[in-house]
Order: sequence, then structure tokens, then C-alpha cells
Amino acid sequence: MRILLNLLITAIVAYALTYILSGIHFDGFSGAIIFALVLGVLNLIVTPILKILGLPLTIITLGLFSLVINALVILLAAKFVPGMSIDGFLTAFIFSILLSLITSLLSGIFTSKD
Repeated sequence: MRILLNLLITAIVAYALTYILSGIHFDGFSGAIIFALVLGVLNLIVTPILKILGLPLTIITLGLFSLVINALVILLAAKFVPGMSIDGFLTAFIFSILLSLITSLLSGIFTSKD
């Protein structure tokens, strides 16, 4: 149940961010739901691999390179979702930061520790 709630929160936040950031486009809320599912799968499979490969850069940049990895995963997710487009890397970078912050905050509020 917690996983479904987190996916729904991610989809809602991603869709809401389209009204704040002009470079993110969804065809509808169903595209945001598909994006949340694809992002969840990519975070499970691709992100750990990228973090291991980018570990030296992450250490050199004191962890800031992980923000770049998150933006790259967002761009990759946008390639798999047919109803979504991102205008550029900087937009994906800002989107990934805002998505992470807001989703973490709302997940902490709405999901229980059980």
C-alpha cells in the first residue's frame, strides 16, 4: 500500500510541477502516472549502477554529482513515457531537485512508519 501511495504522490507532484516549470510537458495525468512507474523501475535498476560508476566523481564533488545522476534518470524516464517531454538538461536538473524535495516531504507526511 505504501508503494502505491508513493507512486501516486510522485505522479501528483510531477504533474503539478508542469505548472511551475515551463519546460516539462505531460499530455495528461495518465502520463504522469506512467512516468512515476517508469521512474520507480529506473530508480530500482539503473540508478544504483550509475551511482557505482559515478562514485569517483561523486566523491570529488562531495556528493553533488548524484544530482546530475538524478537528472539523467529523469531524462531517461522521459524517453520511455510517450506523453512526456522535457526541454533540456537544466530543466530536468531543476525538476529532479524539486520532485525529490516535495515528494520526500509529502511521503513523510502521508505514509506511516508501519
